[in-house]
Amino acid sequence: MKKSSCKGVVGNACKEEIDWEVRPGGMLVQKRNAGEAASSPMIKIKVSHGSYHHYITIPAQSTFGDLKRVLAHETGLEPKEQRLLFRGKEKENNECLHMVGVKEMSKVILLEDPASKEKKLEEMKKDQGIFKAYEAVAKVKAEVDKLSEKVGNLERAVHEGNKVADKEFVVLTELLMVQLLKLDAIEADGEAKVQRRIEVCRIHSFVDTLDNLKARNSNPFNNSTNAVSVTTKWVAFESGVVSLSAPIALQSSTKITQDWELFD
Repeated sequence: MKKSSCKGVVGNACKEEIDWEVRPGGMLVQKRNAGEAASSPMIKIKVSHGSYHHYITIPAQSTFGDLKRVLAHETGLEPKEQRLLFRGKEKENNECLHMVGVKEMSKVILLEDPASKEKKLEEMKKDQGIFKAYEAVAKVKAEVDKLSEKVGNLERAVHEGNKVADKEFVVLTELLMVQLLKLDAIEADGEAKVQRRIEVCRIHSFVDTLDNLKARNSNPFNNSTNAVSVTTKWVAFESGVVSLSAPIALQSSTKITQDWELFD
């Protein structure tokens, strides 16, 4: 930007500053101010964006940057995401419409910046992945809810003193482990990952409950002082989901001794 001063030659001497700008092509002209741009003639431009056409009315002395800001409201594309072509050439933001020959009903091509488009596609794929993971976790949750009812039924039966076949505990544990393996196969992020962790903890709790119920069912006459305690050993996977290994039975607190008596 250059400034120059001039002095009047008639009447009282006056001094004013003039701002200059370089237009496309190297032409040095006096800089326009906002008021001049607003008072310039209005023209209508046809902007083609794929299969869509937008008719934009804008001051003739506007820049392509000004046009991008108007198009942002029409298309939803931010100015930095836009590429404007006129007569086969991409135009810079500071180029003026009237200086490159844009006039009434001239056609301008709008393209979305490739880098911006690719970024949006990646974000869309990520969002779709999160949604699919959330759906998959929701399906597992529905199955675990059904199995939890069966765990509750077994718990009531054991507490009421009813004898339950060991097979019932084994089958239900295996069904829960199938759901745990499904969770392990789900690649989740964000909220879906949180939900997956919650379901993993639920399954752990149900499996531990079944282990204790099975032990109590095997020896219902044991009291709290000599009951066999059964715990499940969990093995962590890389994904954070864990699997169970064989239950470990802890020694009973009851000590059994053999004292022999000799008879004549």
